[in-house]
Amino acid sequence: MIAPDYGHAFGLWRAQAGEMWDAYTRHEFVSGLGDGTLPRAAFLHYLVQDYIFLFHFSRAWALAAVKADTPDEMRVAATTLDALVNHELPLHIGICAEEAIDEAALIAAREEAENIAYTRYVLDAGFSGDFLDVLAALAPCVIGYGEIGARLAGEATSDAYRPWIDTYADPAYQTVCADVGALIDSALARRLGENWRETPRATALAHRFATATRLEVDFWSMGLRGAGTP
Repeated sequence: MIAPDYGHAFGLWRAQAGEMWDAYTRHEFVSGLGDGTLPRAAFLHYLVQDYIFLFHFSRAWALAAVKADTPDEMRVAATTLDALVNHELPLHIGICAEEAIDEAALIAAREEAENIAYTRYVLDAGFSGDFLDVLAALAPCVIGYGEIGARLAGEATSDAYRPWIDTYADPAYQTVCADVGALIDSALARRLGENWRETPRATALAHRFATATRLEVDFWSMGLRGAGTP
């Protein structure tokens, strides 16, 4: 399928990430979600870790709201935060509850090294950088999951993980992705000008995006370890 249009900057960063983007969005873990071959133990291990991840990721979006310059920027950051806290987290809680893993167990779970590396990288981008830094670090996750969900919705050959797929293919989540992509475009133009691609910041921001993408690859691989996969 043709990747959804999530904005000009995202398209550029996605292309500049090169093979790393495919390593993320077409990872063995993702393929297993689509064809149903992903071991349930790996999926549950991922969900537990992703619950922890989303807690920190939500903090990063709250930080984006703090770094915002306009009400519109703050509004998109707040809407995305709402999607994470009130929609994605309940998905994890619900699926895990069906497997006798309650929220207390999720909160008490040991955080994996890949989780720490990724979440702290994103938070550091927000604390040490500006609004653009935090958006570049956040984009691979929020928009990448939208791309994965949209593709698997049409390509999945199994319903084993359909609730997960449907969450990210849902029009409401796709709207969040489009809004975040538009936010990135407007934020770049506002701060760096319409020719932002020619500024020194362009390379640094693309590097932030690529680094976060690499950390997403590591996160999927961490999930597979839950099934004893090296």
